[in-house]
Amino acid sequence: MSDLSSFIAGLPKAELHVHHVGSASPRIVAELAARHPDSKVPADPEALADYFTFRDFAHFVEVYLSVVDLIRDAEDVRLLTYEVARDMAAQQIRYAELTVTPYSSTRRGIPDVAFVEAIEDARRAAETELGVTLRWCFDIPGEAGLAAAEETARIACELRPEGLVSFGLGGPEIGVPRPQFKPFFDRAIAEGLRSVPHAGETSGPGTIWDALTSLRAERIGHGTSAPQDPRLLERLAEQRIPLEVCPTSNIATRAVPTLAEHPVREMVDAGVLVTINSDDPPMFGTDLNTEYGIAARLLSLDAPGVAALAKNAVAAAFLDTPAKSKLSDEIDAYVSAWQQS
Repeated sequence: MSDLSSFIAGLPKAELHVHHVGSASPRIVAELAARHPDSKVPADPEALADYFTFRDFAHFVEVYLSVVDLIRDAEDVRLLTYEVARDMAAQQIRYAELTVTPYSSTRRGIPDVAFVEAIEDARRAAETELGVTLRWCFDIPGEAGLAAAEETARIACELRPEGLVSFGLGGPEIGVPRPQFKPFFDRAIAEGLRSVPHAGETSGPGTIWDALTSLRAERIGHGTSAPQDPRLLERLAEQRIPLEVCPTSNIATRAVPTLAEHPVREMVDAGVLVTINSDDPPMFGTDLNTEYGIAARLLSLDAPGVAALAKNAVAAAFLDTPAKSKLSDEIDAYVSAWQQS
């Protein structure tokens, strides 16, 4: 392990764009597939590598939804959530805002109250037993339309779990206009939730503008196409609207052809607050430490530069000021100790 890789492995981190079901490790996915043999998902962990090779974004969504179908009862939900936190703890992730899609579970028959209780029970256990603080972004699956938006907003606003901090929109962007979801974001925002839709991942800058104007986005999930519009980059930089950048994901879903062509440097050079994230890590054969290593190469960062990138995520997190200060201080102390070693 190189010095920088070793530094990254021990660096305290926050992650802001990582999906609940998309974080299921091959071991957990295989276990769930074995429990549900009617699924087309392989029960062999080695076979999952081929299964998780995507032809394009549409194929990724198809595969993702087949894994979602493995989460069939509240115990599946609780197990998955806690095991995701365990994997995070091993990477020194102290805080994560996990994107959760309740509709995917409730429409498969898991009662909404049982779903919320399962993730909350796992959240409390993860904090006590693993030292990982989890918060939730309840996410509309865009491909499921306005019925899904209504259900997601209802669960978010009426059940309002303690860990819920934000409201999002995922799934395909092409053919799924952002403005149609405005009433649901308005409701969530009125209830105190923060707006964090995906936009500009596999579509142009127009979806990012729509997310800003119609959905009142405070952060943008991906925003990969933002550099295509200099005026948009200027707006993001001036208003300190962070981008949740997920380099390996963008390659896996063919949103960006190669890492060498990834626009993250253009984003940083424009003064945009960039955070680094893993999105659906096991599905993409990555983790957050790997993503930091990639970002360090693309941005020519040394250890203090990587630490500054980690502090971007803390700054962009929906944490209160004391909690942000505590995590930032922990990063600073880690860097100081590293430099003295």
